Amino acid sequence: MVWHKDHDLPEGTDLVVLPGGFSYGDYLRSGAMAAKSPVMRAIAAHAERGGYVLGICNGFQVLTETRLLPGALLRNGGLKFSCKDVPLTIVNGNTPFTRAYRVTRDTEIPIAHGDGRFFADDETLDRLEGEGRVVFRYRDNPNGSLRDIAGIINERGNVMGMMPHPERASDERLGRTGGVGVFQSLMEAA
Repeated sequence: MVWHKDHDLPEGTDLVVLPGGFSYGDYLRSGAMAAKSPVMRAIAAHAERGGYVLGICNGFQVLTETRLLPGALLRNGGLKFSCKDVPLTIVNGNTPFTRAYRVTRDTEIPIAHGDGRFFADDETLDRLEGEGRVVFRYRDNPNGSLRDIAGIINERGNVMGMMPHPERASDERLGRTGGVGVFQSLMEAA
């Protein structure tokens, strides 16, 4: 476990997960203050060395604020918090985060956010699409994300951000398992 005030990651870190939640209350913009935390320099260096980074919900917002991923996450269309299970299409099943999904092209994972509408300029969106960097797409867009984008990866393929919460759909006891593929994929990759 790493604290936001830490300056280094533990020796031998393979994967950093930036979880959901409302970091610093999201008072300025979602993820904006957390992006300035001392530990983010170490996380950026980890990603630069090829280490895996997964940003879930608020973690995805932090990754866009630090520019480890392109785009921005804006207030949901309709200006309301949304908390529900959503059907997703796995657009790219050939990443370290999605290889376990190769057989299944669709899954269902819950969302819980008020600022989850993915936005980027047309050039960036075209580049993400053309380079196969859109990983998850909403089947029934719950928040107005451009091109129904629910998750993306960086150019190198070792940093992924997604608004849905795979940890909330990772065990039969939770009543859903649609997110377990993210964790199975990472265990195989790391």
